[in-house]
Amino acid sequence: MYKLLEGIDSPQDIKKLSNLELKELSKEIRKFLVKKVSHTGGHLASNLGVVELTLALHKVFDSPKDKIVWDVGHQSYVHKIITGRKGNFDSLRQFGGMSGFPKESESEHDMFDTGHSSTSISVALGLAAARDIKKEKYQVLAVIGDGAITGGMAVEALNNLGYMKKNLMIIFNDNEMSIDKNIGAFSSYMSKIIKNSDALNFKDRVDKIMNLTSMGEVLSRKANKLTDSIITSISPSECGFIDALGIKYIGPIDGHNIEELIDILEYAKHIDGPKFIHIKTVKGKGYRFSENRPDAYHGVSKFDYKEGIKKSNKKSISSVVGKTLVEMADSNEKIVAVTAAMPTGTGLNIYEKFHPDRYFDVGIAEQHAVTFSAGLAKAGLKPYFAVYSTFLQRGYDQLIHDVCITQKAVTFLIDRAGLVGNDGETHHGEFDLSYLNPIPNITVMAPCDTKEMIDMIKLSEKIERPVAIRYPRGNEYYFNKDDYEFMKNVNVEELSINLESISHPQIIYNGFEKGKKKLAVFTIGNMLIPVMEAVNNILKEKDDLSFVIVNARYLKPLNKDKYIELIKSADKVYTVEDNVVTGGFGSNIENIAEEFKLDTYIEKIGIPDVFVTHGNTDILMDKIGMSPEKLKNRIGDC
Repeated sequence: MYKLLEGIDSPQDIKKLSNLELKELSKEIRKFLVKKVSHTGGHLASNLGVVELTLALHKVFDSPKDKIVWDVGHQSYVHKIITGRKGNFDSLRQFGGMSGFPKESESEHDMFDTGHSSTSISVALGLAAARDIKKEKYQVLAVIGDGAITGGMAVEALNNLGYMKKNLMIIFNDNEMSIDKNIGAFSSYMSKIIKNSDALNFKDRVDKIMNLTSMGEVLSRKANKLTDSIITSISPSECGFIDALGIKYIGPIDGHNIEELIDILEYAKHIDGPKFIHIKTVKGKGYRFSENRPDAYHGVSKFDYKEGIKKSNKKSISSVVGKTLVEMADSNEKIVAVTAAMPTGTGLNIYEKFHPDRYFDVGIAEQHAVTFSAGLAKAGLKPYFAVYSTFLQRGYDQLIHDVCITQKAVTFLIDRAGLVGNDGETHHGEFDLSYLNPIPNITVMAPCDTKEMIDMIKLSEKIERPVAIRYPRGNEYYFNKDDYEFMKNVNVEELSINLESISHPQIIYNGFEKGKKKLAVFTIGNMLIPVMEAVNNILKEKDDLSFVIVNARYLKPLNKDKYIELIKSADKVYTVEDNVVTGGFGSNIENIAEEFKLDTYIEKIGIPDVFVTHGNTDILMDKIGMSPEKLKNRIGDC
């Protein structure tokens, strides 16, 4: 089935192929990717778009001696195929299998562990600076997309690169998409640049003339300095930003023309100093479903590759968030929504359709998004910033400095909290309760299910201070559709006066009995459902235990009086959270017990002090001792 691909086990095998064979190999790789990713899930469209580019990079450069740094890394599947890992694709993103991102522990060809955007130029510049200090000789390349380059860190690195003048090549993969369509002036600016074919043809003619002489390649390289100056002088004016930084711009180049890619990369590698190679690609190239809907095929679950992705009838939690905000904004003209290049993932694409004038996509720029939201709040609006837990980490200083110190009424809708599964350690939202916990002036809530989440979002509209609401990835889920008490005891008039007095936990099950050991289990967020399952199974097997189960709902503030009462009445307390066990909800309960000198033993259950790998979420929760079965054993063996 794969005539050429079967013979590819290392980059050296690529170097043996002709350009015609590389074209055929590109077709085989696309077929391979579609079939394999349809069985495991993963990032498809982005990888289909970089097939020729990846082949050209490995044809021209010598990995791992030459260092290729992939930004984000979700587009590195072709690189993994070429570097001896095509046999591992049946385990892609599965527990114990191959990561969906570059991993140093996986291959010497993976220069750096990545998962978040906009880091590659910084890493590459560090490698280049170290190379020069050590007087070594190799090429350094950063492969970065047009979405990632809008991130502030990438711009900072470009600025530093222009100053340091290191010999480094930036491969700018421009497909006009990140996850959704790119937003921003820089994206518009780059899309206006046209290929300067006259200049590059002039350089090619100089090379051909020089190579006719006996000095051949030597004279050609010497002549490059002259032709470089000429090319720069006749480059289109739209290249001015890159040139002004002191970085040589070349392009745009057709990213699916293998001959042209190889020629340009060969040419560029002999130019000293920083280079910016602008490559135009098509996201989803070669698979009609993904070419037509590249956003839908960015990250996919398992699907039938012959029929494409089928629309699910299930409602995602994120879509419920979007619809809830729409309803609120219908009656409150002050409500605005902000996303950092993730409208579909956070559900704000729904909001945009109904309130486009009060919707802002700021690009991959979480730091800016947080402070931009603070500015909106300062002017009297009610901003909601919907963001993945793992990505809010990048706006932490702004969260403290620009929102919480001055108590700006920004609400953070924190999606993908807890373990998210197959994307692994770079994407798990396991730190948010801990990193939000020490910040003064912020109210932090975690709903037990989708209905409580909706109530919390509606409640946040009334709170004139910073609010964070964190919820998991997945489809909507309900603990009890008919009986909710979250809003019943809320006096909206008291919110600004004493929020702590109403932030009481909810007792879900009150079953303490005399003569039996009394165990109180305090849960927060979506851990209530697995805890209830675990306790139900314990009660079926043991008749000497009795339980109180509590849905905390709030991380902060906490109603201390209620928790003191509950702790005093129990023989032992368990706290359960899908957050790292250090510094989160359980730590707050321990602090209450210590402050009021309560001697009840407290055991914290949470994500251990490790980076959790990739894999199915149910498998991961079981491995870390937090599945219903493992919780039954841990709590039942008190």
